[in-house]
Amino acid sequence: QVQLVESGGGLVQPGGSLTLSCTTSGIDFRSYDMGWYRQAPGKQRELVAVIDSGFTTTYADSVKGRFAASRDNVKNTVYLQMNSLKPEDTAVYYCNARRAIPNRTYWGKGTLVTVSS
Repeated sequence: QVQLVESGGGLVQPGGSLTLSCTTSGIDFRSYDMGWYRQAPGKQRELVAVIDSGFTTTYADSVKGRFAASRDNVKNTVYLQMNSLKPEDTAVYYCNARRAIPNRTYWGKGTLVTVSS
């Protein structure tokens, strides 16, 4: 059974930091590209960051220079370090695992990040 479990969300003041974690089981983690997405109230889910199986990272323009994705192929876990948080970063953050061959995509249930004073 495939599981992706996010943790680390919470309430933080503007300018603060949080680190999200996504621990996986049931997949060959090292062969998957791992992504972080977010969905704010009333908005569509959007891509935040991807770290692929070769450890190459890609970021949305809105988080470049503030967020950093990393992965640990021993712990089967992907991380999202979030710095200089803004109120507009408030959203539910979802972990995504994807591979092309064979075509597989899995999602976590999300963790809420609230940036507010």
